[in-house]
Amino acid sequence: MVNSIHTTASSILHPPPNPTHCNSMATVEPSEPPTVETLCPETPSSFSSSPLLSPKSATPCPQIPTQSSSPSSVLATPLARLWRPTAQRNLRNQWSKLASYRQQWASSSSTARSHATALVNAYLSQKYMPSMELGALRDIPNIKKKASQKLFKQQVLHGGKLLSSYKQMVSVVIHMVNISRSMKCFLKGASSSPLVHFSGYSEDKNDPGDGGGIPVFTFWTISCFEEVAEELVQMFILELNLKRLLVVELLSISCKVPPLNSLRWSDELYPGEFSDLSICNLYSEETCKPVYPRLDDQKSEMPAARFNKQPDHDVLQVYPTTWLAEVNIDSDRVDEIFVEVGDEMHVTIS
Repeated sequence: MVNSIHTTASSILHPPPNPTHCNSMATVEPSEPPTVETLCPETPSSFSSSPLLSPKSATPCPQIPTQSSSPSSVLATPLARLWRPTAQRNLRNQWSKLASYRQQWASSSSTARSHATALVNAYLSQKYMPSMELGALRDIPNIKKKASQKLFKQQVLHGGKLLSSYKQMVSVVIHMVNISRSMKCFLKGASSSPLVHFSGYSEDKNDPGDGGGIPVFTFWTISCFEEVAEELVQMFILELNLKRLLVVELLSISCKVPPLNSLRWSDELYPGEFSDLSICNLYSEETCKPVYPRLDDQKSEMPAARFNKQPDHDVLQVYPTTWLAEVNIDSDRVDEIFVEVGDEMHVTIS
């Protein structure tokens, strides 16, 4: 009786191994990298299956990798630990550059507006010179002709400087576009190599460069950073296109009959401009013309522009005002984006 109880107790405390359990464990491939599952922050009030929002913006979190995700698209845990610091440094550098180019845009835009205003003033002075009362200067021979010639030279000078400032603005937007496309961090070389390196260029088509969708800092994935960067850069792209319209108009005005400068929207303003505009998606390969300006997400249906070579005073007042307004750039939203990104990265972007 004692032996029976002892045997039963031993079987309870030390149950025999489960054959099924042992067989399933043996089928696990040790070389297969484990899937990294990342939890996206959820709001306390709802745990529905709808796309989750990051805590500081309305940008939906990207799809969270699950256990069924392709192993090639998700970094193994050791690689993820090495990838994250590199990705963090890259993002800090790229967003710091975006903030710097934003300041360069503001500087170039302000300079261009000053030249545009000076150009308009020189043109209007020429236009009204024949009817202008000169007082005691009226007896000086050819005074109006000489004054008109000097004003024309000033107009040409400021027109050249306006075009130069516009070219700088195009360059700034190109840099911003390239930066917005450089948020990812790719594995360089074989993952089995004892020395692991990362770069901004993909060497493996199976490497998306986003660490498998894991958060880089706290909540945001690479996709979140890319989305807000695209939103930011798109504002400057649209504004650049509108400013090109103003530049074409301002460089076309002339008191001469016929006009000396007969620019059209389809004309290249400087050598290589169309290639630059293509990088910003502002040049149509189908029509072989720059894309017509539009506001925000509105469809552009602007007809072939016929620019007024001799606009009146009221029309010319609108151009510098429109330039200053920057209607396509929501300054409050731009500031908000940099604050949100800075908070996520635990830095101040200025």
